Amino acid sequence: MNVVVVESPAKAKTINKYLGKDYIVLASYGHIRDLPAKDGSVRPDENFSMDWEMDARSKKQFKDITDAMKGADKLYLATDPDREGEAISWHVQEVLANKRLLKGVDVKRIVFHEITKQAVLDAVASPREVNQELVEAYLARRALDYLVGFNLSPVLWRKLPGSRSAGRVQSVALRLICEREAEIEAFKADEYWTVDAKFTTPKRKTIAANLTHLNGDKLAKLDIGNEAAANKAVATVEAGSYTVADVERKKTRRHPAPPFTTSTLQQEASRKLGFGAKRTMQVAQKLYEGINLGGETVGLITYMRTDAVNLSNEAIFGARDLIKDQYGDKYVPESPRTYKTKAKNAQEAHEAIRPTAVTRRPEEMARYLDADQLKLYSLIWKRTVACQMESAVLDQVGVVIQSADKQTWLRASGSVVVFDGFLTLYQEGSDDNGDDEKSDKILPDVQTGDTLNLGPVNADQHFTQPPPRYSEASLVKKMEELGIGRPSTYASIISVLQDRDYVRLDKKRFIPEDRGRLVTAFLENFFERYVQYDFTANLEDQLDEISNGAEDWQKVLRDFWAAFSAAVEDTKELRVRDVLDALDKDLEEHFFHENEEGKDPRVCPTCGEGRLSLKLGKFGAFIGCSNYPDCRYTRPLIKDDSSDGALPDLEAGPKELGLDPETDEMVTMRRGPYGIYVQIGDIDPEDKKKKPKRASLTSDMNPAEMDLEKALKLLSLPRNVGIFPDTGEMIKAGIGRFGPYVSVGKTFVSIKEDSPYTIGENRAIDLIHEKMEKTQMVVLGQHPDEKKDIILQNGRWGPFVKVGRINARLPKDMEREDVTLEIAIEMLNKKGAGKKAAKKKTAAKKTTKKAPAKKAASKKTAKADAADE
Repeated sequence: MNVVVVESPAKAKTINKYLGKDYIVLASYGHIRDLPAKDGSVRPDENFSMDWEMDARSKKQFKDITDAMKGADKLYLATDPDREGEAISWHVQEVLANKRLLKGVDVKRIVFHEITKQAVLDAVASPREVNQELVEAYLARRALDYLVGFNLSPVLWRKLPGSRSAGRVQSVALRLICEREAEIEAFKADEYWTVDAKFTTPKRKTIAANLTHLNGDKLAKLDIGNEAAANKAVATVEAGSYTVADVERKKTRRHPAPPFTTSTLQQEASRKLGFGAKRTMQVAQKLYEGINLGGETVGLITYMRTDAVNLSNEAIFGARDLIKDQYGDKYVPESPRTYKTKAKNAQEAHEAIRPTAVTRRPEEMARYLDADQLKLYSLIWKRTVACQMESAVLDQVGVVIQSADKQTWLRASGSVVVFDGFLTLYQEGSDDNGDDEKSDKILPDVQTGDTLNLGPVNADQHFTQPPPRYSEASLVKKMEELGIGRPSTYASIISVLQDRDYVRLDKKRFIPEDRGRLVTAFLENFFERYVQYDFTANLEDQLDEISNGAEDWQKVLRDFWAAFSAAVEDTKELRVRDVLDALDKDLEEHFFHENEEGKDPRVCPTCGEGRLSLKLGKFGAFIGCSNYPDCRYTRPLIKDDSSDGALPDLEAGPKELGLDPETDEMVTMRRGPYGIYVQIGDIDPEDKKKKPKRASLTSDMNPAEMDLEKALKLLSLPRNVGIFPDTGEMIKAGIGRFGPYVSVGKTFVSIKEDSPYTIGENRAIDLIHEKMEKTQMVVLGQHPDEKKDIILQNGRWGPFVKVGRINARLPKDMEREDVTLEIAIEMLNKKGAGKKAAKKKTAAKKTTKKAPAKKAASKKTAKADAADE
């Protein structure tokens, strides 16, 4: 028997069909081992030896592989064709060897870049050994990330309370975002004006032109700096008579972009589809692993983690044949197009991302794919075909218009597409469009020497703009340019920054939170070397050299650890006050910005004498007055131009906001153990079990701005929206720990574009139906012991049944359609459902005569515990 190990169960079924009955294909479910999350998992003093462990879930899933290996003749390690895939194969081989299951077994590594029958059969026919250099590069990278995380994060926690952990690459990406925000804050807008005029040609056509020369001098962008200068320029233009001084014509060619790599796919999906990097990779993974096409599972795209821009000859000539059939001979270039990557540290072991067969057109795949899959597949298909099409040809025309005295010049420019070429199918998106974006307008036909009649002349005011914040697309592009991280890690880097609340996405742009800025400032002041772009990129180069066999991985780690451990050691004597002084100075422009009245932003607005500075409390950093405790002014680390941002002093007690007009009870704002909240009324001394209504302030609410109207609005939630027609239950809208939501029964749907205060019944029903369709939720019936509904639905790891909080996944060989109420009850009972009901019945039969003895025993136990402490 031949055992084949792949990463995902979705691939296992498909590949098993390709290989036949002599093979058993099993999934590792990704990585099977990891470094334990505790000190000592990587030991620098022992030549960077590492401890690895399998969690309970991995052990359970790996048992199928160990069972299959008993009596196996060959083991094919067919994990993904990238560095992580090589590492997973190594882990699988190591674990099986330690279990002594490889004796007499021929172990081979095979790779394929598309899940098609031919690709899989070709891979089995061309096996190789596990690439030890790639494994060593993985070990070095994993050790580096561990050593940085487990040594740098504790320094942050001790010296900067309220901070989260710090990562080797994530910290550098965070620095990029923070530096861009600092540029935006420091930016001073300059006013400038442009002047344009309209002319009529001898053939009575209109031509619009912009002023480029005034009084014989060429104008720079900011030369006309105010309205008075603009009006003077308009008057000068209006005083002249004009002719066409020159007509410039030239043909230009625009070439298609290369096929997708991981990073360019993430960038373009962000620009054109609005997909985040994580979402893009999740959808691409499904397209790669395979879609059911009329009873047969077929991989639709090649492997989606790649730096390569090259295509196989089969793909190139397949695209050329399709272009000829669909668009004609003139759209096919004379020779096939080839591309070379410009990315730093590129690994070109395999192809660019492309359809496995260009003959599978998106319109034909529409009935097999969901909306996201179809959008991404269409994007990949079009980019692949377009990259082999003929270049577009454009006629660019520039008309120079001159006054009779040759002191005033204006220019009109435009372009005409003579041959659309690849543009008929695809045009690459861009991240930011500047003020000087070229126009594609068509100009009327004019000749040198033509006299033009001057029409209206206008002046427009403009202001220079700060650099734009990073979008996901532009951040990925910048990291790739600098050589920071790897394309396969960009999605996780961005997710980590958001999960740690270091940055947030607003209108698809990254804004650093103050927590993130503090961490960046701390690292720049005390670990500057390790957030430098060149240092991180050079380290990536060294890791690449390890994978090429040119560097020794343990030497790279020794060199890094010697300097890094010394830097960590130096911080032990660092006082928190020193940290605060450094950050206070570094972030002064952010937290203490100039105000319009010209007052010192450091002066306390409450006492008028104290000086504001950065301080640390139990829950992190804040701005406080130097006259504390006499002056209790504080404000959060939020730059707010609309108010002084002073936080109410809630330590002394609740703040009264006003009376609720409906109940005539006082509405107050209070501080509790879990944050600030608002409350109507107070606890009734005669009925202490009856709690007054409360609502916590969300993270985007400023307590300093909370008033009665806002508090009552918050307290109105959750509100009834309407009746859900499928069940007759009430739909509710509210704000929970994960943000705004609508719910019916046990079904909750997060809402991002709608407000819980205003969402209507029809919209809520649509969102709930979408959630139910996605999860395919079905109520099978009631559990006889739990007296609750048993629900069958799809989850992240496949279909499962649940009752209350107890879940049970369906076995691999069971389809959703096979699940009956009886089967579900049996599965859930094995997981523990029904046991609670049985315990309650047993407890009810017991008498309470021995209660005093239990009480005495518990007292004795308590004393013993106290003595032990």
